[in-house]
Amino acid sequence: MVGGGNEFRFFLSCDISLPLAFRVLHAEHILITQQKVPELFVECKLYIDGILFGLPVKTRLEPSGPTYFWNELITLSTKYRDLTSLSQLAFTVWDVSSGEDPEIVGGATIFLFNSKRQLKTGRQKLRLWPKKEADGGVPTTTPGKVPKNERGEIERLERLVNKYERGQIQHVDWLDRLAFSAMEKAKEKECERKANLYPSLVVELCSFEHRVVFQESGANFYIPAPVSLSNELVTVWDPELGRTNPSEHKQLKLARSLTRGIVDRDLKPSSNERKLLQMIIKFPPTRTLEVDEKQLVWKFRFSLMSEKKALTKFVRSVDWSDNQEAKQAIELIGKWEMIDVADALELLSPDFESDEVRGYAVSVLERADDEELQCYLLQLVQALRFERSDKSRMALFLVNRALSNIEIASFLRWYILVELHSPAYARRYYGTYDMLENSMMKLVGREDGDEDGFRLWQSLTRQTDLTAQLCSIMKDVRNVRGSAQKKIEKLRQLLSGVFSELTNFDEPIRSPLAPTLLLTGVVPQESSIFKSALNPLRLTFKTASGGTSKIIYKKGDDLRQDQLVIQTVSLMDRLLKLENLDLHLTPYRVLATGQDEGMLEFIPSSSLAQILSEHRSITSYLQKFHPDEDGPFGITAQCLETFIKSCAGYSVITYILGVGDRHLDNLLLTDDGRLFHVDFAFILGRDPKPFPPPMKLCKEMVEAMGGAESQYYTRFKSYCCEAYNILRKSSSLILNLFKLMERSGIPDISADESGGLKLQEKFRLDLDDEEAIHFFQDLINESVSALFPQMVETIHRWAQYWR
Repeated sequence: MVGGGNEFRFFLSCDISLPLAFRVLHAEHILITQQKVPELFVECKLYIDGILFGLPVKTRLEPSGPTYFWNELITLSTKYRDLTSLSQLAFTVWDVSSGEDPEIVGGATIFLFNSKRQLKTGRQKLRLWPKKEADGGVPTTTPGKVPKNERGEIERLERLVNKYERGQIQHVDWLDRLAFSAMEKAKEKECERKANLYPSLVVELCSFEHRVVFQESGANFYIPAPVSLSNELVTVWDPELGRTNPSEHKQLKLARSLTRGIVDRDLKPSSNERKLLQMIIKFPPTRTLEVDEKQLVWKFRFSLMSEKKALTKFVRSVDWSDNQEAKQAIELIGKWEMIDVADALELLSPDFESDEVRGYAVSVLERADDEELQCYLLQLVQALRFERSDKSRMALFLVNRALSNIEIASFLRWYILVELHSPAYARRYYGTYDMLENSMMKLVGREDGDEDGFRLWQSLTRQTDLTAQLCSIMKDVRNVRGSAQKKIEKLRQLLSGVFSELTNFDEPIRSPLAPTLLLTGVVPQESSIFKSALNPLRLTFKTASGGTSKIIYKKGDDLRQDQLVIQTVSLMDRLLKLENLDLHLTPYRVLATGQDEGMLEFIPSSSLAQILSEHRSITSYLQKFHPDEDGPFGITAQCLETFIKSCAGYSVITYILGVGDRHLDNLLLTDDGRLFHVDFAFILGRDPKPFPPPMKLCKEMVEAMGGAESQYYTRFKSYCCEAYNILRKSSSLILNLFKLMERSGIPDISADESGGLKLQEKFRLDLDDEEAIHFFQDLINESVSALFPQMVETIHRWAQYWR
């Protein structure tokens, strides 16, 4: 197999041992002349160079409405390696309704390779030649491909759909829906216009990760392309393209040979080499090093040992397939300047397989305190996927830290439980779960009154019992027909009756959202439901300290993405506070207790939609709770400052994370002026609405600051720029955390391989701090100008976003 760009060539005569396979999808426009619907079967033959190869394959088609849907995979005994460039599949459709001799409906033939000798893939619509059996000769008399001079708009659209399905056209949800709807209408019109449409058969050929091109083994099969006097582009294939140059490889091995280690120890980079090295060190973790960059880092590895930021680049520069080089690299890692936790997280990504490297990363994490460790715990559980053994150093580290901190133990247990649904890694997570359980059960209670291990573990498993009971209650509530009030009455009835044991627990249960908080029972009369399709429960729990805790329980919704976003908001809040910038964020707690259920902390607040409906403006709402005749806009200065700071914080964070689907119902405001966002079903640039503005800032928020010309709005912009630059300093940490979540199964993370690059682009790492301030100010101005008098079509579109 030889690679070049996005195209891979297979030596079909020897390398491809896969059997030839395809899928017959359905037949269209089959003429029905009898009262009885025809009963059809399809016969498929393989021809190689015009000669029948192997036995024919026959299969029956089941009628379903105007088309015959079959959608069954057919696998031939012939291997791909047996094919030639003139291989054809011949399909003949037979009508066997009469029970006597079958009648031919039509036949069609398709070449498996196109004119460029590329293997055809994806959906293929073949025109059936009426009453003719498919002919496998060269040239064929029954070509399934519609001639160019007969192709119309429908054929053009079908070719585009084929490209779309193969991933050659970008998927944009809202635009795709519009396009496919328009295509269906166009097809209906075409069918009405053309009374006698050709019958057709739709088949789907197997697709490969890369384009497959026919080539004979041995010398290059392609003859040199003839010289053309026109401007037409021609394809010339070099069979050595993509292969390692032997002389370059030899030179590289000599340059990196261990005998040069003595010389390399005393090497010092020149000023130009120093600049290049500093540039390489500053590369984001998403950047792949080129060969010459790896060579430069390896050459000056000894002089870089005092720079902790250089270690991850050094590890990426090592040829780990070379045992001697790997051994020397591991020795150097042990002597390197100790790296930060953010860089250690990078070494836990799937890019690094060495047990020694991953073990070193864990040793760095051991220096983090419990508060910092909880910021990364979700990702560290995901990192267990990439370990080489079930009882890895990472698993032992997490379990040991859980034994001394009940919060870490509770969250670790829940994070593992959610991963047990993953077939590929269930065994590993079951092993870690058993390790956690066995270790906790062995704990002995201390004389100061601490619980022993058995009671601690029981306090955690009872959380699962609680969620199971809440799930049963929710099912009963959903089955109630009628108004929301009837469902609320049913909920309270269940809590007071059938599930009355929930009103007073036999023993306090640790709150799944805040394990140090002990819940003693539910208060039925203070519990309710939300008016939405899923009817989430809003439950008020009594606590052992005499207070209350309000929790939302949801079933039927995947909260893992919300959990990740809120974890990131909480981390960013911590990073900002470390730089003495408190933007009054509200990182409410979210915990996914399964792939379709979970809990959220309830924050007393009102949506902007509700506020504007009842109070007409945000200012009037804040005046109600914090009036001050001498204050700005009749509000206390502290309340307005809280509002401005929280608006700035969430404007920056939602921009960086690419949060979409923002509307006035998922922007909430507390009585003390804290604005915050909820519902993060769309992130990393995905948005169900067309033309989303660059920043999620509605005009009511700007008006509450006194408008775009006020001093308070200027202060808002200042907070935005300051926060943006602080978070840019920690871009590597945030990028590494998202990298570890790539295989988590979370929709917007796993579905988009370029998610990390999209996130990186938002940090604008190519700019210095001053340039970043100008960039972000322009971004704010661009977004805000779209909210006021609309003069341009683009502005109009952005304004429509908030309607």
